[in-house]
Amino acid sequence: MASQMKLAAFLLPTGHHAAAWRHAGSAPDAGSNFKRQLEQARLAERGLFDAVFIADFTSSIDEATIDGFRRMTYAASFEPLTLLAALAATTDKIGLIGTVSTTYSVPYHLARQFLSLDQISGGRAGWNLVTTANVKESIHYGRPSHVPHADRYRQAREFAQIVENFWDSWSDDAFLRDTESGAFFAPEGRRPFDFKGEFLSAAGQIDIPRSPQGRPVLVQAGSSEPGRQLAAETAEMVFTAQQDLEEAKAFRLDLHRRMREIGRDPASLKVMPGVYPLVGRTQMEAEDLKAELDELTHPDVGLFLLGGMTGTDLRGLPLDAPLPEAPADFNGNRSRQTLLVEMAKKRNMTLRDLYLEVSGARGHWSIYGGPKEIADQLEEWFVEGAADGFNVMPPILPQSLETFVDHVVPELQRRGLFRTAYEGSTLREHLGLKRPAPGETP
Repeated sequence: MASQMKLAAFLLPTGHHAAAWRHAGSAPDAGSNFKRQLEQARLAERGLFDAVFIADFTSSIDEATIDGFRRMTYAASFEPLTLLAALAATTDKIGLIGTVSTTYSVPYHLARQFLSLDQISGGRAGWNLVTTANVKESIHYGRPSHVPHADRYRQAREFAQIVENFWDSWSDDAFLRDTESGAFFAPEGRRPFDFKGEFLSAAGQIDIPRSPQGRPVLVQAGSSEPGRQLAAETAEMVFTAQQDLEEAKAFRLDLHRRMREIGRDPASLKVMPGVYPLVGRTQMEAEDLKAELDELTHPDVGLFLLGGMTGTDLRGLPLDAPLPEAPADFNGNRSRQTLLVEMAKKRNMTLRDLYLEVSGARGHWSIYGGPKEIADQLEEWFVEGAADGFNVMPPILPQSLETFVDHVVPELQRRGLFRTAYEGSTLREHLGLKRPAPGETP
């Protein structure tokens, strides 16, 4: 077990709680106000986080669920790579991880975007590979329906392979820039490729040199069976939703087993479960904050989120009823659907109980308490081998992140569990990941 945990700050503009934008500690316009989001990134950098993590929301407004959607902030958010490019020029050390779907992208285009971001930032970029869980997203791209779950992951594997080939299509020393001889690059430094797969094909090479960290860090966020296998084959960081210590340990061990079976070193992967920390000066203060956010949560919002995550139509059902049977043919995020269905059964939760849970943590691990209690819980998961670090999901932004940086981070540092200064300049150096040679499996 490594001696220090890794931390990423998962930044939703106003915070992870669906009602955060209504709280005094948030800024309702943050989704379209770059200065607000720069403030958050600089706050995470002050806290010495490894990276900021930016999600993406491109789903269409559905008239059938407008009552819930209109009470949330998803209708106003920046495109991730544009935002991260701006943050690259206005931060110094912190890693920059952006989410882009393989289902609705082109490999060459994505490879150019992320390698450009990696060069602009001096080697701080990471790509969060997703296959898109939202079944309604296809309409933006003129497609009649969402790609089936199993096909999305097989296509994603080919997509990642093509992107990595483009990222590695030059040797590290290919660009001579020799003004005396007039040779800008060495022809022998070219590494063109020709790929033909079941779903995708691509050939040639990219027009951007390799970055200081070799290639952007590849992050994966799926926990279903095909998602786990994709992570074992490609990922260098995994963002996962885990509720229980033993289940989180088993998940991490399962990924390590899969990696060994295909010849990858488990040390080349950082498993970072999402954690939703409600931090107060005391346990009671943290619980009061939770109650305050629960009070601000409109039932339409909770049912909108819960229905989307489980694939069920919950409109008109009594809030004290149990969750109805979830469809087996759900084409969205199946691992999250399974997690929520099992949570509801295990805890005997009503619809109200469950929607209040997902309105904040979205199915991730929720913890409450003062700085010491929060640090205790993070330390236990880290020491027990359930996590290499955590993707921190602040309930309210910037308030909750500031509290975490000013009170929880110092507690982790006192225990020797977290850095007291950045020792490197690239995201790979922050994470303790090897810089890969061209063509090398991470």
